[in-house]
Amino acid sequence: MPPTLTYPGVYIEEIPSGVHTIVGVSTSNTAFVDYFAQGPVGVATRLTSWSDFVRQFGGLDAHSEASYAIQQYYLNGGQVAWVVRVAPGAAAAHADISSGPAGSGSDSGPTAAPSLTVSASSPGSWGNNLEVLVQAITGDPARFNLLARLKAPGAKPNDPPLTIETLRNLSMDPHDPRYAVKVVNDQSTLIVIADPLNPPDAPTGSSGPLPNPRGWVPLGGNPGSDGAVPPNGDGVPVPGSQWQEAGVQALLDVFVPTTPTSPLPLDRIAPDIFNILCIPAAAKLGDQAATDIYVAALTYCQAKRAFLVIDPPDGLHITPPHSISEWLDGGLRINSNGAVYYPNLVISDVQAQLRDRTVGPSGTIAGIYARTDTNRGVWKAPAGVEAVLVGARLPVKLADGDIGELNPEGINALRALPIIGEVCWGARTLLGADQLASEWKYVPIRRLALFLEESLFESTKWVVFEPNDEPLWASIRLNVGAFMHHLFVQGAFQGQTPRDAYFVKCDAETTTQADRDLGIVNIVVGFAPLKPAEFVIIQIQQIAGAIPT
Repeated sequence: MPPTLTYPGVYIEEIPSGVHTIVGVSTSNTAFVDYFAQGPVGVATRLTSWSDFVRQFGGLDAHSEASYAIQQYYLNGGQVAWVVRVAPGAAAAHADISSGPAGSGSDSGPTAAPSLTVSASSPGSWGNNLEVLVQAITGDPARFNLLARLKAPGAKPNDPPLTIETLRNLSMDPHDPRYAVKVVNDQSTLIVIADPLNPPDAPTGSSGPLPNPRGWVPLGGNPGSDGAVPPNGDGVPVPGSQWQEAGVQALLDVFVPTTPTSPLPLDRIAPDIFNILCIPAAAKLGDQAATDIYVAALTYCQAKRAFLVIDPPDGLHITPPHSISEWLDGGLRINSNGAVYYPNLVISDVQAQLRDRTVGPSGTIAGIYARTDTNRGVWKAPAGVEAVLVGARLPVKLADGDIGELNPEGINALRALPIIGEVCWGARTLLGADQLASEWKYVPIRRLALFLEESLFESTKWVVFEPNDEPLWASIRLNVGAFMHHLFVQGAFQGQTPRDAYFVKCDAETTTQADRDLGIVNIVVGFAPLKPAEFVIIQIQQIAGAIPT
């Protein structure tokens, strides 16, 4: 609006440029859903390094396939991971610290009213190795320090702890800035506490009894439990076992809401997103259970514009019977938002004196996706001589004939090349079989399209409720066109000119008067994808010498 003109002189107006920059979203944030020995349950936790994972989820665990997958992810170039822990039936270790006199013995009874209930920060038997200590503060009887330490399983009393935390100057007054419950629950990674004698709505100035200093109190007196636990390492699935039943349901619950309004763990990370999904535990649950979980995950990935990396169950072969192609044909080729890699990999397990352990390739491949995206872009196939497998090796060496069986079926081979090493040698989606003739045959094309869709979805929300006419359409063309041109300059599309590489259409032809009456604006964006060169044909011909005539 122009300013109100009241006096003769110069007036300044700032005119909007109409520029709404479209920012490309991430392409390789990877979500891992699996059993872990410790860590938050049923929520997605953001990690940016292997040390983050060790600190929050305990590092490698023989029962956790994903712990090895996450290690592989970071070894191969991964950056951001979202970890969702499932732990059906797990319980947290806890202990009551009394306010009774020192030496009163038990933390229960009339002379030992519980002043604090201390629990491990997450369920699992790991919490049985926690101990807490209350320290009185000389000169300030209304405050205390609380120490928590985690010891190694089977550690002797004088052995140093793995981790120790100290929280100082705590109060039992709910209105004090250093109220113990708030400070500990906000800052500690080892424990959470509750104040059973002083509810948060207590009057200002009230204070419950201080916990009594009584030496280190173990939480293992009320032990935690792991609940249903997967088999150790290469153990085979046991039909009817606690994990076989509870584990399948727990994994399904991450992708299928129990009620229509129930938020799922990976839905709660907004405004952040995940781009790649790995479920290493699924492959260890048997062929049919793995299919059920992967189908639910593929449907979820399609809704979230994400991509699933599938681990094949153990025991599948290249050719029938019980081939990997037959397994995929059993219901997994439902969309192009996923890819499968073969064979499984072998690593040296530091948890088992460097003995060989078979692991699924999903974590390794997700790391290669991230590495390729960083070095070349999401439009480059995460395969070839640059896609070297780091920290893992192949149990068998596939020959060209073996790969010739897998590739036409849309199964991505992992193979060994002389000098170069072991590499990813395929870039096809679940709809990449030759017989399906899908336009979403290749992984880089599918992932580039998902990147475009998510970037435009996130960056065009400013359009909502704007006047639906040519000025808006022109602004849309300007901003979306600038985004597409930036990608064209980076080499994301096929074609030598922008006209050959992409188009953005938003005008009276795409948005008719009937659309406008319904409040609709239609934006059509097209791109010419770069398809990977799978087959290199070199023709060699002799030059015939001159023939005298």
